[in-house]
Amino acid sequence: MTTGKGLKLVERDADGVDLAFRADVLAGLAEPQKAVPARWFYDDAGSRLFEDITRLPEYYLTRAETEILRGRAEEIAGLIGPGRAVVEFGSGSSVKTPLLLSAIAPSAYVPLDIAGDFLRAAAAELAGKFAGLPVYPVEADFMRRVELPAEVEGLPKLGFFPGSTIGNMIARTATDLLRSMRETLGEGALLLIGMDLVKDEGTLIAAYDDAAGVTARFNLNLLHRINRELAGDIPVDAFAHEARWNDPFARIEMHLVAQQDVSFTVSGQRFAMTAGETIHTENSHKFTKRSGQMLLAAGGWEPRARWTDSESRFALVLAEAKPPRSAP
Repeated sequence: MTTGKGLKLVERDADGVDLAFRADVLAGLAEPQKAVPARWFYDDAGSRLFEDITRLPEYYLTRAETEILRGRAEEIAGLIGPGRAVVEFGSGSSVKTPLLLSAIAPSAYVPLDIAGDFLRAAAAELAGKFAGLPVYPVEADFMRRVELPAEVEGLPKLGFFPGSTIGNMIARTATDLLRSMRETLGEGALLLIGMDLVKDEGTLIAAYDDAAGVTARFNLNLLHRINRELAGDIPVDAFAHEARWNDPFARIEMHLVAQQDVSFTVSGQRFAMTAGETIHTENSHKFTKRSGQMLLAAGGWEPRARWTDSESRFALVLAEAKPPRSAP
C-alpha cells in the first residue's frame, strides 16, 4: 500500500469552523428563498447517510452507473489508456472507483473531498485494495481550482466525477465547476462524468423521497450540522423533508419545509421563517444527450464517447480538455 499523507486545503478559523461553510449558510439563510448549497450535506454523518441512500431500492443511479462501469470497462479503458493519474472530485467512499482503477492501470489516485475524516478512511481502504498504487487524498472544496500534489504534477490526468453530482448545480455554477476542473487537470486531460437522464416523474420523486426515510434524514442532517458547527439553535423537529419535480428546469428539488413559524440563531445572527417557508437544499438536474453535451462544451470539454445503462436511465460521458478555439 502506498498512501500519501494527504493535503488539507480547507480554510478554517481559530475554532476550526470551515469559513466557506459559514459564509454560504449565513448568506443563504438571508435570501428571500432560503437556500444552502448541496455540497454542505457531506460532513461525516451526511457522507455515511448518502452511502446508505445509494443502496436503497428506489435509488437507481448507483446501480445504473455501476452497470456501465462493469459492462463497458474494456471499451472505456481503451479510450482512456494506461498510466493516467485519476483525480476523483467529491470521492466520498469511492465505491465505484475500484471498477475504474481495475480497468485502466492508473499511475496514481487523488481523491478530493470536503469531508476530511471520511476521505482519509476511504482512501486508506482503497489503497489497501491496490498494492503499489500511490494514493494522495486531498481535503478540499473542489468547487474551485485545486492545487494537486506535486507527485502527480507531470502525469497525464483523468478526472472522475461520477454519480451525476454535476446535476446538483444550476447551469452557471456547473459551467464554472467544469472550467475549474479543466484548470485543475490541465489541457489534454480527460474527464469521465456521470449524468442522470430525464425520465418519468414518479421514478424521480421516489429516488429522492424513499419509503424508509433515509433521504429525509440526510436532508435534515444539514440542520444538525449547522447547529453543531455554527453555534445554531435551529429546531430540527420543526422541519420536514420534501422532494419536488420542477419540469421547466428539468430537476428534482429538495427542500426543508417549516411546519410552523420558527425563529433561530446561527453564528450569532437571527433568522425567522413562517409555516410553509422552505430552505432549498438541493437541485438534481436531469439531462438529455444534447443538454449534457452543451453543458460540457460550455465548460471547455469536448465529448468523445457516451455510454448508457440497459434501461437508458443514466449516462457516463468521456470528454477531453481541448485547446480553446474561436468559432466556427
